[in-house]
Amino acid sequence: MLDSVKIARRQSEIRQALAGLVGKESPTEDETRSMETMDAEYRANETRYRAALIAEDTERREAGADLETRSDREYAELVGRFELRQVALAIDEGRALSGATKEVVDELRSKGGYQGVPVPLAALETRAGETVAADQINPKTIRPVIDRLFPASVASRLGVQSINITSGELEFPVATAGAVFGWQTTELGNVGAASEYQTSERSLNPDQTGGAQMIISRKALKQAGEGLESAIRRDLNAAIGAELDRVVVNGSGAAGQPLGMIPGAATYGIASTAVGAAATWAAFRAQVVVFMQANAITSAAQVNLGFGPAIWAELDDALITGTAVSEWDRLTKHIAGPAISNVIPDETAILTATVQGIAPGYLGIYGGVDLIRDPYTKAQSGQLVLTALVTADFTVPRGMQTRILTGIGEP
Repeated sequence: MLDSVKIARRQSEIRQALAGLVGKESPTEDETRSMETMDAEYRANETRYRAALIAEDTERREAGADLETRSDREYAELVGRFELRQVALAIDEGRALSGATKEVVDELRSKGGYQGVPVPLAALETRAGETVAADQINPKTIRPVIDRLFPASVASRLGVQSINITSGELEFPVATAGAVFGWQTTELGNVGAASEYQTSERSLNPDQTGGAQMIISRKALKQAGEGLESAIRRDLNAAIGAELDRVVVNGSGAAGQPLGMIPGAATYGIASTAVGAAATWAAFRAQVVVFMQANAITSAAQVNLGFGPAIWAELDDALITGTAVSEWDRLTKHIAGPAISNVIPDETAILTATVQGIAPGYLGIYGGVDLIRDPYTKAQSGQLVLTALVTADFTVPRGMQTRILTGIGEP
């Protein structure tokens, strides 16, 4: 029970006792002393009551803040205990889900329709310390599955922000016109004509759905055991991650794909500059200067840069005359850790900047991965076909935060 409640109850008891004693015309000495004692206790309790309310108010605020974030933390902990192995067994054998896996699946189903088993994207990450496959009697020794090679996400290196959307359409209003500063030309003159505040909207829509398909043989199901979970997780993560990276940069906007930065430069209002020369720090610096002149950044370190491996090789090979310093050294002195990926086309570079908390691009992912089983297509050999469906969209809210260089690195 709260201290304030206990004190309030005691105060009520004291008032009742005093009311009975005060009504007497000639109280005894004991009753008089009792009234004095209760009166002193009542006054002391008033001070204690105010102190208790102040302390409990702070506790309530802290508890309220904890409650606001507790559900998110608990869900993240559940996803951390999500077992993809249970999903594989449920799909293959019809085994019932249990524990944290069942809770996460039920939560995802309550937020949206899924044809198969919903899997949160966070469950596809590679978890530290996990094993792939233990040595088994076959009589062969089964060693860990060797993953396919995919680069780290170039989209995140370019500052693109991922957003998880439950359902519906998400809009980003972007200011295009607003206040204009002016000076009085005379003592009573106007400081400037009124300027209308205008915005344009960029939307994320659940119109694009893609999927990764995987065929699991009966031998793999029976032989790999628990190691199959981590192998499937990493392979789906690699396939989905690589494709999302590609559409952020190169999505055609047709044939079911979102519109990426490079093909959608004109649509998004992204400036594209044809360099037509060898790759040098001076070429990138010129674009950094444009960002600065637009008041988008104040330092070259605020720029994110990405290009292909061939441009990196050219920059590293180009030494400044009479020195051992390369163009690559000059570039990385100002822009740390450029993203090098073959997702970006040859002789093309992308520069982005996060301005006033607005990311240069938003990748919206609707719900989780819808994992659908197909035990019939390959039923003659006991194989299981898994299809992981992902609904995603991409948009650039403000084109001025991105610049594209073409023809850079040409001989």
